[in-house]
Amino acid sequence: MEANNGNQHYAVLLEKKLDDVRKQYERYISVITSGDKKSPEFKDAVINVRGLEEIILLKKARDDLNGKIAEAKELLKGGDAGIRELAEEELESLVLEKTQAEEKIRILLFPEKAENLKNAIVEIRAGIGGEEAALFARDLFRMYSRFCEKKSYGMDILSTHESTAGFKEIIFLVKGKGAYGDLRYESGVHRVQRVPDTENYGRIHTSAATVAVFPETEEKELKIDPSEIKIDTFRSSGAGGQSVNKTSSAVRITHIPTGMVISCQDERSQIQNKIKAMKILRARLQDLYESEKKSKIDSERRESVRTGDRSEKIRTYNFPQNRITDHRIDLTLYNLDRIIEGDMNELIELLKGRLQ
Repeated sequence: MEANNGNQHYAVLLEKKLDDVRKQYERYISVITSGDKKSPEFKDAVINVRGLEEIILLKKARDDLNGKIAEAKELLKGGDAGIRELAEEELESLVLEKTQAEEKIRILLFPEKAENLKNAIVEIRAGIGGEEAALFARDLFRMYSRFCEKKSYGMDILSTHESTAGFKEIIFLVKGKGAYGDLRYESGVHRVQRVPDTENYGRIHTSAATVAVFPETEEKELKIDPSEIKIDTFRSSGAGGQSVNKTSSAVRITHIPTGMVISCQDERSQIQNKIKAMKILRARLQDLYESEKKSKIDSERRESVRTGDRSEKIRTYNFPQNRITDHRIDLTLYNLDRIIEGDMNELIELLKGRLQ
């Protein structure tokens, strides 16, 4: 599926959802009017039809507004200045009403789960591709940073491991209501195709970076037994092994039952590094426990995300063609230049609509 405008994709998705609701509503009405009142189908229809009725009424109101908007636009073409002025005022009011109706429809069609309202912990790691992969990891971090600025989300760097060109790994907290809901579908392998700055012959190189996104887990939500963790301290170091801290402020926490190891060295305070490491550990453990509980772990896919295997990609960023493709929903857009600058909202809404 190809288009130049993400708004068009979202509009098509919205209309498809509304059509599905209409068909389901009509089926429920049919059961209620002609079915056996003692049957499970009748009871199910009675329970569910009211929720769909609100969406149906909102859709009707929106469609009526569309008709009135079209009439107001026709009046704007007239020659009378007074009529045009009134039509402009009416049009502004009608467009606002329509926007409000569509927002209510969106909320009802795509309700937010409680965990989607949480803060998000995002981990970006360079995969296959050497320094170009590290550079791409840096570009992804910049993309998410710009997106967070546009959404007025706060950011807190939890851990970094830099290379000469970019990041071997960076972990950060995104703070704001709905942050996890916006970023949860970014998890997976991201592949980039472009001509690196170091390429002398103009050849396109392919590299990859992995992204993992977890909802922030508060200490009260997940208690970690102190006897199950081992805490080591060491001196912080920068790229190339250069010492940036002469005291042992860096912290390494090992969760003995799972073997998870978390290291933080960005802060000069050992206490602050420990707090950040525990925050990352809680998020990873919660994700692991939830995955096991739901029995939805695909071991091969998780391994490919860990290693940055190019073959198990969720998205491709093709810079020469200004093209971005999300392979999970068969979506191709030709506005990579805007998306890489953080203009991700339309893409994220499409992912929410298709994947949740």
